[in-house]
Amino acid sequence: MSSSFFIKTKENPKFVKKGKNTEGPKRKGDGDGKSKVRAKKPNSKYNEEISSDSETESPVPKKRQSNEEHEYEETPQEKKLRLAKLYLEQLKEEEEKKAEDDSFETDLVAGRLQEEVLEQKGKLQRLIAKDLMPPDASEIRVLRGHKLPITCLVISSDDKYIFSAAKDCSIIKWDVESGKKLHTIPGGRKGTEDRHVGHTAHILCMAISSDGKYLASGDMNKLIMIWEAETCKHLYKFTGHKGPVSGLSFRKGTHDLYSASHDRSVKVWNVDENAYVETLFGHQDAITGLDSLSRERCVTAGGRDRSVRVWKIAEESQLVFHGHEGSIDCIQLINEEHMITGADDGSVSLWSVNKKKPLSTVKQAHGCHGDAGLEQPHWVASVAALQNSDTVASGSHNSQVQLWKCGQNYRRLEPLFSVPVPGFINSLKFSSSGQFLVAGVGQEHRLGRWWRIKEAKNGIYVIPLKRKPPNPEEAKTTE
Repeated sequence: MSSSFFIKTKENPKFVKKGKNTEGPKRKGDGDGKSKVRAKKPNSKYNEEISSDSETESPVPKKRQSNEEHEYEETPQEKKLRLAKLYLEQLKEEEEKKAEDDSFETDLVAGRLQEEVLEQKGKLQRLIAKDLMPPDASEIRVLRGHKLPITCLVISSDDKYIFSAAKDCSIIKWDVESGKKLHTIPGGRKGTEDRHVGHTAHILCMAISSDGKYLASGDMNKLIMIWEAETCKHLYKFTGHKGPVSGLSFRKGTHDLYSASHDRSVKVWNVDENAYVETLFGHQDAITGLDSLSRERCVTAGGRDRSVRVWKIAEESQLVFHGHEGSIDCIQLINEEHMITGADDGSVSLWSVNKKKPLSTVKQAHGCHGDAGLEQPHWVASVAALQNSDTVASGSHNSQVQLWKCGQNYRRLEPLFSVPVPGFINSLKFSSSGQFLVAGVGQEHRLGRWWRIKEAKNGIYVIPLKRKPPNPEEAKTTE
């Protein structure tokens, strides 16, 4: 031990004489930790010089130098600072996301409540028309089952079932997804009214309650039949109208039924109680159509008296509107304050309950037919509206279902696109979700046999409403 110690001390003066630049290699040769500590002692007076230059000038091998540079790219303090910043950013992101989620939830609730208020006021207008695209012909499904022209149809509020009726007096319940018949209520022959459970005359109108419990149908024999929608079981028969029943509608959220007839009257029924409530008079000609939403009121089209009427049931009063030049054959509410009508003068009109005249009218909406100089406009046989939106549709017998966009505040009607459907479009209905439009088609008009289109098929056309890629937010405007 002592000899090795003295050898080390002998070497030390040499090391000192060599100068500070040799300190690096000497340290590299040291194998013993103790001797390294002791070797530093004699050089204490050179400590400042060595410490200032040894790091920069010592001939460290390149490999080690690069390793050191890689390892000590940042100091521990810098690393701590970087990690702290990362952690703070992470916390900030989490808090922002949480706040965003909370605000999103409150926005959803607030938005929903706002929509309900606007819906009740009749001022909600969802702008979806701009996103709609015309479907390919191959995407349109045809459901065949009726032997004679379809006259009317309804869709259940959950969009799962379609009920259709025709001139063959039958009612068919369809499954939308599979396109299969779920139930058929056969029609009876004329004169078998006493023993046949069902209709024995052309069915002109149908309605389904918003909870999907009751289905009502009206026919040329002045009868209203009430069915259990789930099983198609016959429940009640309402008599009282003195002419064909041409319009039916359940008040939304209730089992109150409004009916209209060619006898020019509107009747109110309570289906739960199997009871008649009251009759309202006012039209000067046969009523051709009726519709209602959640308010205690209904709207009717008065045919050749050329009037549209809003009936305030509780007040037993009515508002009268004029606009069309021909017989008003169909009517549909868009929301509580706006409606769409179609007439046999070929025009489609958009109305507000606050204005006596139409807000907008499109004349010859489906073009004309006939010889040169004797052209007649195609009658508008059916209209439909996607509730609380800016999208409506109309049907005639020019082999086209026409879709329309309602302008800002329902001030104008602009054509969107048409869908080729051969035959008389006797009934049109949008699904609640707006995913598809259903057309009831026949070879003849639902009210008569003025023309016959032989190449047409009596059936139900399910037209998908394709949308462009959706925007982040669904735009809505109010009046």
